[in-house]
Amino acid sequence: MSATSPTELHTYSPSAESMAGARVQGMAQYEALVQEANDDYEGYWARRARDLVSWKTPFTKVLNETEAPFFKWFEDGTLNASYNCLDRQIEAGLGGKVAIIFEADDGTVTRVTYADLLARTCQLANALKARGIGKGDRVVIYMSMSIEGVVAMQACARIGATHSVVFGGFSAQSLQDRIKDTGAVAVITADEQLRGGKSLPLKSIVDESLASGQCDTVRDVIVYRRTGGKIAWNPRDLWLHEVTAAQPSTCEPEWVGAEHPLFLLYTSGSTGKPKGVQHATGGYLVHAALTTQLTFDLRSDDIFWCTADIGWVTGHTYIAYGPLALGGTQIMFEGVPTYPDAGRFWKMIQDHKVSIFYTAPTAIRSLIKAAESNEAVHPRRYDLSSLRILGSVGEPINPAAWEWYHQNIGGSRCPIVDTFWQTETGGHMITPLPGATPLVPGSCTLPFPGIMAAVVDETGRDVPWGQGGILVVKRPWPSMIRTIWGDPERFKKSYYPEDFQGKYYLAGDGAIRDAKTGYFTITGRIDDVLNVSGHRMGTMEIESALVSCTELVAEAAVVGRPDDTTGEAICAFVVLKRSRPTGDEAKAIAKQLRDWVGKEIGPIAKPKDIRFGDNLPKTRSGKIMRRLLRSVAKGEAVTQDTSTLENPAILDQLGQAY
Repeated sequence: MSATSPTELHTYSPSAESMAGARVQGMAQYEALVQEANDDYEGYWARRARDLVSWKTPFTKVLNETEAPFFKWFEDGTLNASYNCLDRQIEAGLGGKVAIIFEADDGTVTRVTYADLLARTCQLANALKARGIGKGDRVVIYMSMSIEGVVAMQACARIGATHSVVFGGFSAQSLQDRIKDTGAVAVITADEQLRGGKSLPLKSIVDESLASGQCDTVRDVIVYRRTGGKIAWNPRDLWLHEVTAAQPSTCEPEWVGAEHPLFLLYTSGSTGKPKGVQHATGGYLVHAALTTQLTFDLRSDDIFWCTADIGWVTGHTYIAYGPLALGGTQIMFEGVPTYPDAGRFWKMIQDHKVSIFYTAPTAIRSLIKAAESNEAVHPRRYDLSSLRILGSVGEPINPAAWEWYHQNIGGSRCPIVDTFWQTETGGHMITPLPGATPLVPGSCTLPFPGIMAAVVDETGRDVPWGQGGILVVKRPWPSMIRTIWGDPERFKKSYYPEDFQGKYYLAGDGAIRDAKTGYFTITGRIDDVLNVSGHRMGTMEIESALVSCTELVAEAAVVGRPDDTTGEAICAFVVLKRSRPTGDEAKAIAKQLRDWVGKEIGPIAKPKDIRFGDNLPKTRSGKIMRRLLRSVAKGEAVTQDTSTLENPAILDQLGQAY
C-alpha cells in the first residue's frame, strides 16, 4: 500500500501472527486490564510490582498521596535495581545467556553474558566503595554508548549511589551545570568516543568543566580507555581498568527503600536552568519492566534493539533497566546510522537477527531520504525477516513515515508501537500493545493499562472527543517524576500547576482524541501551539502535512514567529528528497508546498515562509533543536549554545525565506 495523506489513513488490525503468544491478545484483554486498574487501582499496581520485581522487604503500602503532588509508591519496601537486573537472572539459570550484543563503530562485535555483566558491575561497585562512594552520593556518568556505560549505571545502583548520566554530546558548560547541581562526588568518563569513524573528546571536556573550580565536590574522575588517544592527566584521575583489576567480582547489593533516588536525568533546558528529573528505585523499575514486557511483548528468544543513547531516558528505561530486568538479550550500538553508509541499521538487523526494533522518527525520515536517493542502501536489499515488532519514540511519527516504516522495514506485517512518554514519566504512557491494538498511522492510540490519561481545557475540564486540548494524567503512577532535584517548588509549578488545582500531571503537550475511537494524537508542545488569526494549530499537524507530500519532502520542522497582521506566522524548515533549490525554483516549490498544506489542513495553515536546507539542526542524538529554529525564523542572531549540534553550519543555510 502506498503512503497516504492524513485525510486518507487506514486502520491496521493485529494479525493472527502478532496475536499468537502475545501477553495481551486482542482488545478484550486490553480492556480487561484497563477495567482492573479502574476497579482497584492500587491493587492493580501492587500485583504488577510483586510479579515483576524481587523485594528484599515486601511492601505493605502501595500509594501514599498524603503529601501530593509528592507521591510515594511501595515506600516501606526495600530492593536493589542491580540485583533485579543481574543476580536474579543468574539465580533463574540465565548466567550464560547473552545480555548485551555490543557492536562498535567499526563493526567489532562483543557479547556479554549476564554472569559477565554482574562480575564487571561488582568490580566497579567495589572500586567505588573503596573510594568512599556509597549510598546517597551522586555520580555523573559522561560516556558514549558502551558496555562500560551500562556497567557504571548498574554499579551505582548496586551501592545505592544515585547516577546522573550526561549525554556525550553535551558541552563542558552543560556538563559543569549538571555536576554542580547534583553535587557529584565522582565523574565516570572515557578518554574519547568513536562515532562515524571519528574520535571525539570526552575526558578533555570533563577537564574543562572542572577547571573553573566550581565543581569542588568531585574527588575522582574514573576514565575508561576506549581509544588510547592522548589525554591530559590530573591527580584526581584514575583508569577504570586499574581501579577494578584487583577488586572481587562479588558485591553484596545495598538494599534501599523504594523511594530512594535511582537516578537524576536533566532535561535539555531549552528555557531556563536544566531540570534534574528525579526518579525513585521501586516505582521506576516496576514500570520499566512492565512496559518492556507488554509494549514490546518481550520473549525469551527475542533480540531487542533500542537505538537510543544511554544519555537519554529512553536509553535508561529500554537499555539499562527494562530489558535486563526481564532477562532479555539486546543490541547496543556505538555508532551512527549513516556510517559507513545509510544501510547500517538494516545490516545490523540482518546480521544479529533483531526481532524488536525501537528507533526515532527523525532517524526513519533521514533513512527514507537516503534509501530513495541510493538504491544500494535501500532496506529491500537486506534480510529483515527476523523482525516481528517495530517501535517509534521521541516525537510523534507522521503518517507518511509510519507507512514507509511499516512497508519497507516491517514488510507490512510487523505492528508498530508508536510510544508517547517523557523523561518525567519514566516509561510508556500512551502506546499500542502489539497483539491487541488496531493501529492508525500517526496516532499513539490508547493509554497503557493503568495510566489515566485525558484531554482537558485550560480549567481542567474534559473536552469532548474530537476537540483538541491539553494532555494530562489524572492519577499518579509508579514511575512518575518524584521532584526536580533541589527545587520542589519548580516541580509543583511545572507539573502540577494551580490552574488544575494541583490535581493533574501536566504533560506539556497538546492532544486530541478521535471522535469515534478515542485514540490519542499528540499535536505538539503546548508552547508549540500556534495562534494564527485566532486559529490554534499544532506544529506537528503542519509538519505531518508537509511530510505527507511524499514525492518532495523528506523532513520538516515548523515553528512560529511574531507577525503584525496575524499575531503569529507559520515558518516551515524543509529538507527535500533532492538537492536544495534556490531562486525561482525554490519559490515555485515553496508555493507548491503551501498549496499542499492548504489542501490538507486549510488555507489558514499555509506557512508564511518556507526555508530549505540540506538537513535540520540536530543534536548528535538526532533531536531537532526547535529553539534555534525559532531564533532563525525571527531573524535573530543565534546566541544559544550550539555545541551539542551535529551540524551548526546549517543555521546559516536556513536563513533565506521563500
